[in-house]
Amino acid sequence: MSTDFKELNGITYKIIGCAYKVHRELGPGLLESTYEACHYYEMNESGLFVERQKELPLIYHKIKLDAGYRIDLLVARKIIVEVKSVEDIAPNHKAQILTYMKLSKVKLGLLINFNSINLKKGIQRFVL
Repeated sequence: MSTDFKELNGITYKIIGCAYKVHRELGPGLLESTYEACHYYEMNESGLFVERQKELPLIYHKIKLDAGYRIDLLVARKIIVEVKSVEDIAPNHKAQILTYMKLSKVKLGLLINFNSINLKKGIQRFVL
């Protein structure tokens, strides 16, 4: 197992642990922005370097476009965390995180739906 893989797994473990802490305290049914802010807080408290609402410019044929895309949470500059609070994860939610990963050249992403009764079922991992 490579050192980078071990490091990413360790960071992912912390991210998910922080998500569980937020979900345990707040439960499902709140706005996405609430979960994002609380998850950001918990990850910072755990010692992770987290950027919130990280601008994601779109490069199209060598033209940099400010199209207003933003990554919810970028952790350690290596893992994208997209926060949702929806009844069910739709295919376009999965497409969104995969596209953000491709555009940012980040190889690992987590899609977390805090509106799940059982948070374990609301977490999906993506690898490019």
